[in-house]
Amino acid sequence: MSKLDKTEVLSAFEAAYEAKHGKKPEIEVKSGWYSIDGGKNVRLAEITAMTDELTSGVSSQPAAAPQKKTKTTKPVASKPAKKAPFTIVKANEEGDKAEDLWIIILASKDHDCRLPRGVV
Repeated sequence: MSKLDKTEVLSAFEAAYEAKHGKKPEIEVKSGWYSIDGGKNVRLAEITAMTDELTSGVSSQPAAAPQKKTKTTKPVASKPAKKAPFTIVKANEEGDKAEDLWIIILASKDHDCRLPRGVV
């Protein structure tokens, strides 16, 4: 494994990043780890790989924030209603007790939940 010169690697990355995105990256250095534009901390070897991706035009790991993927929904058959293993208590005018609040919160979830320790 060859030693990497950090000034050469960082200058090459800055040039490739600026050519692709039109602005200079903000690089923070913390004990051998590099954070680019406030993203995930990476090592110097990963920065060389990112430089290669930026110069080749192929991007497996974008330096900017990734876009969220949208899910396609399929028609779902209706599920039978689940029966809560505890009784649901209605809210009172003075406010709920902690025990009653937990019962209401956990009953509203779509999966089975257990009450915290100390509650009935």
